[in-house]
Amino acid sequence: MGHKSNPIGLRLQINRTWDSRWYAEGRDYAGLLKEDLEIRKFIVDTLPQAAISKVVIERPAKLCRISIYAARPGVIIGKKGADIEKLRLKLAKMTDSEVKLNIVEIRKPEIDAKLVAQGIADQLVRRVAFRRAMKRAVQSALRLGAEGIKITCGGRLGGAEIARVEWYREGRVPLHTLRANVDYAEAEALTAYGIIGIKCWIFKGEIMAHDPMAQDRLMMEAQTSGVRPAR
Repeated sequence: MGHKSNPIGLRLQINRTWDSRWYAEGRDYAGLLKEDLEIRKFIVDTLPQAAISKVVIERPAKLCRISIYAARPGVIIGKKGADIEKLRLKLAKMTDSEVKLNIVEIRKPEIDAKLVAQGIADQLVRRVAFRRAMKRAVQSALRLGAEGIKITCGGRLGGAEIARVEWYREGRVPLHTLRANVDYAEAEALTAYGIIGIKCWIFKGEIMAHDPMAQDRLMMEAQTSGVRPAR
């Protein structure tokens, strides 16, 4: 049997870092980890229309800095920033630390693995043909600068009695090359026939520097003008 390794976990401390960045000792660790999981779930569940890719949580001293990477930041911010303040107050009740929010706009959602996988899942729920959804996502990613993309769908595809796995790959997706900047994500489509799982790998080029923050720096450079300051 093949032993599959998560492309993100494999590259930690090489060209990417964790989405939770803080240090805690003893009993504090479990509490803060639970807090992080609850904060992430709350943000994703309350803002499904914002197309959220990831939530990065940093805890310097008694501060909780939350960066939300989203394709539609306007949904989070609201008119004149009213909604973002409501969100900050709700999140402040979930933690003892002072909460600051950063909203980072994702300029190219077509080459963000999480958003691609979630987009296919949403289409499958709306009964779009799975092959069409996968092919469209592959073509969009390559058109917008991805060097390679692989998408896998598994489950009762098309309502078939027997579950199966189908996949499409275009370009290069070098999973064994540790310097490769491979974005990976999973999503689930809750269809009438059962759950269909979607996995997406997107290869965005190679990062030569041995720098754990390299991927985050590249993302921030790509959308520097789309960063909203901490509130």
